[in-house]
Amino acid sequence: MILDPWIDHVPLNWTDDVGLAARLAETGATILVAESDQVGPEVMKLPLRVIGATRGDPTNVDVGAATAAGIPVLRTPGRNADGVAEMAVALLFAVSRHVIPADRDGRSRQMFRDQKIPYQHYRAWQLAGRTVGIVGLGAVGRAAKWRFEGLGMKAISADPFNPEATHSLDDLLAEADVVSMHAAVTPDTFGLMNAPRFAQMTPGAIFINSARAGLHDLDALTDALVTGHLGGAGLDHFDGERLPKAHPIIDLDNVVLTPHIGGATYDTEVNQSDMIADDVIAILEGRPPIHCVNPEVLP
Repeated sequence: MILDPWIDHVPLNWTDDVGLAARLAETGATILVAESDQVGPEVMKLPLRVIGATRGDPTNVDVGAATAAGIPVLRTPGRNADGVAEMAVALLFAVSRHVIPADRDGRSRQMFRDQKIPYQHYRAWQLAGRTVGIVGLGAVGRAAKWRFEGLGMKAISADPFNPEATHSLDDLLAEADVVSMHAAVTPDTFGLMNAPRFAQMTPGAIFINSARAGLHDLDALTDALVTGHLGGAGLDHFDGERLPKAHPIIDLDNVVLTPHIGGATYDTEVNQSDMIADDVIAILEGRPPIHCVNPEVLP
């Protein structure tokens, strides 16, 4: 077995399809597990028995080429659900209780600036008793739901694919004090939260997106914050993994911005490793794996 995690490299070392194929041919490996390396047609020319993608959606693997080559592709749905759900809660606390600007005041010894005490600067509504609207009731949405409920919040949800969801999106936006995004980005959900939908949210509501930036229109969100219609926002992902230089949302004190770290837990790595290992063993023993995206290639 050859262990060479991409995350251990500084700087990061992501291998393209050609380079990965060369490495596999050199080592003689017949089982490949990859999270970020590109697995494409060159790799499929090799006599691989299994490809494992330690991602919820194996976007780094050419599944069509793998299927044509008769190679099963494994994935790890829900591997980071708890970590991302915890991040949603962290962002909500940070935004609603003004943690970042208050920390800045503490570090600069400006606790009593403008002739006010901190209690006057940073008063807030407690989360207990408030309503959180969960958009997307998949693995992460469900993990976030019970956490929000544990804070004493009423959780409502919108998800056209889950019969347990309680509201339509329009009704959810009109009722929720907090909107937390947990949907996948698809052609139907790209830009789901746009100017009209932000306008539907209750005045002073908080918008949390610990999923993907493709779910919201960043400029429309910024406008809703600048006008005061929304009370704050917490975002853990940006298009291209970084915000546009000098984007006005950067200067807003009621916004918390984190660089896509929701799933960055050691537990996520353990979860995905266990899931892939269990399914690889199943294939080698002639049993059906649980998380295979192209089961038609299995015997």
